[in-house]
Amino acid sequence: MKLTKSTFTLFILCFSTGIFAQRQMEYLNRGVIAMRADSTTAYISWRLLGNDSEKIAFDVYRTTGNKPAEKLNAKPIEESTQFVDKTVDFSQNNTYTIKPVNGSGKEEEGSYSLTANAPVRNYLSIPVKPIPGYNIGDGSVGDLDGDGQYEIIIKREMRPMDNSHPGITGQTKLEAYKLDGTFMWRIDLGKNIREGAHYTQFMVYDLDGDGRAEIACKTADGTIDGTGKVIGDSTADHRNAGGNIYKGPEYLTIFDGKTGAALATTNYIPGRYPGKQDPTPEEMNDIWGDNHYNRSERYLACIAYLDGVHPSLVMCRGYYTRAVLAAWNWRKGKLTNVWTFDSDDKTPGNRAYRGQGAHNLSVADVDSDGKDEIIYGACCIDHNGKGLYSTGLGHGDAVHLSDLDPQHPGLEVWMGHESQSDVAGCEFREAATGKLLWGFPSSGDVGRALTANIDPRHPGYECWAFGPGMSGLYSAKGEKISNKAPRTCNFTVYWDGDLQQELLDKNYVAKYNWNKDSLEIVMQARECKSINGTKADPVVSADLFGDWREEIVWRTIDNTQLRIYSTTIPTEHRLVTFMHDPVYRLAIAWQNVAYNQPPTTSYYIGDDMAEPPKPNLYVVKYSGNR
Repeated sequence: MKLTKSTFTLFILCFSTGIFAQRQMEYLNRGVIAMRADSTTAYISWRLLGNDSEKIAFDVYRTTGNKPAEKLNAKPIEESTQFVDKTVDFSQNNTYTIKPVNGSGKEEEGSYSLTANAPVRNYLSIPVKPIPGYNIGDGSVGDLDGDGQYEIIIKREMRPMDNSHPGITGQTKLEAYKLDGTFMWRIDLGKNIREGAHYTQFMVYDLDGDGRAEIACKTADGTIDGTGKVIGDSTADHRNAGGNIYKGPEYLTIFDGKTGAALATTNYIPGRYPGKQDPTPEEMNDIWGDNHYNRSERYLACIAYLDGVHPSLVMCRGYYTRAVLAAWNWRKGKLTNVWTFDSDDKTPGNRAYRGQGAHNLSVADVDSDGKDEIIYGACCIDHNGKGLYSTGLGHGDAVHLSDLDPQHPGLEVWMGHESQSDVAGCEFREAATGKLLWGFPSSGDVGRALTANIDPRHPGYECWAFGPGMSGLYSAKGEKISNKAPRTCNFTVYWDGDLQQELLDKNYVAKYNWNKDSLEIVMQARECKSINGTKADPVVSADLFGDWREEIVWRTIDNTQLRIYSTTIPTEHRLVTFMHDPVYRLAIAWQNVAYNQPPTTSYYIGDDMAEPPKPNLYVVKYSGNR
């Protein structure tokens, strides 16, 4: 692989051991998965971990029925983390065991069993407890019980409403399931938390470093935790006739990932109005720019390593006008506010950050100091809670961050903006400085923007957007490489065996044919349905198990199952699990926030990529103390 300038810079400045402290990261097991790819073959894949030796290789063993285990590979597997078994007897139970070799020290093993007469399919099915009238919505993942395997956390809603439309909603539920379908708990957020994409941004992450993930989200009077305990006043109803929550206390709660029990509850920062719990409509208009609880009820959230070692929770409010970000630490049973950034306080320069937020956000160490910054739409907040820069280009729907142009130093951002712009209705900028590298004017709302490496003929990621003034497909340099953009501008996924991305939309995965400027469907989940209306998102898409390629979680049409789709297409490439990449793992945490966006890695992936930097991390394994 050719070592490009930007990847070399990131490697030296950000990821080399000895310069920055190692990041705390969750322990993951080998993540072995086996599926019946067709009538005669089984496809087996497993994780390469961030703390594995670079020399590690693997042997694959199969135990059929009561027979002794049989090694299937003639020599250790070094070039990939997958194996195709063409000699399997599907009439019996088969267990596949992965054993590392050529590593250093004791290495993680892993097994997976295929039952006799396993069906030919590329998904796992997880039954979901029925709640009449409720749909499955946004999801997230975390190791809730400390066994090295992810659990899935989902949001359930009945009548979600956009903030700008009045109406009485249902009561949002959060639920946790193991991959084998075991139901763990349900949290009912109650009548004083409105249903919708902009209200409940729930973070799932191991915040205190004990080896198990917690859940964090905004709560209110009447929230019921996973053990049945009520937070606040169970009888209070703070809704007005239009269904808006316009008064009453607002809380932030940390929940135990294994039980759903509330561990700590404090006041949400910021409140609706300084010093007042129940402000008048006139006061709300004065501080948020409207009097009908729309702009004040736009929430975002993320996880960031603000000290470079430990994860912090960041809960946010507002982006059309006032924007506030509050950073929290959950350590040793105490919830502490670390800093608060407010675009409208008296700090010199903060006013430039007003109105710059987007319907999502991203997190990365953009300035190479070993600590994370928050890309808050058209601006960036430094790890210390101070503004790093504001472009002034305003609010938008979609933000994407990665090493989009491997020939340009550092990370880049691709973002579309909602307002007409003679400069950049859609922009490609330096993530560290906000410097505009290229962009296009627009005459209105650029509602969708996406970047992905879909054409190997051009270095870097391709870019396109939907909106007035947007047309065609562009290279990472801003060169128009096709007059015709792909017909979807939604999610990306690594699905087939090459180093280009596929496009994910509704309930299908499609490959871009760069010779014909067309999309070809390579997989469709026929009994499944996307979520979030016209946004057409999966429940969650992430590298959940198996090799480095991504899984897709959809709901079934009848809302009775989650189906986790995983590729069975062989690959010759070997990459560390994306979940041990610092940018990607945090992207999975924020993926459920507002208008969901696909995750990206900290480094460029493509046929011309450099050797990826080894993650600078230490894993935390659950000790069983809590």
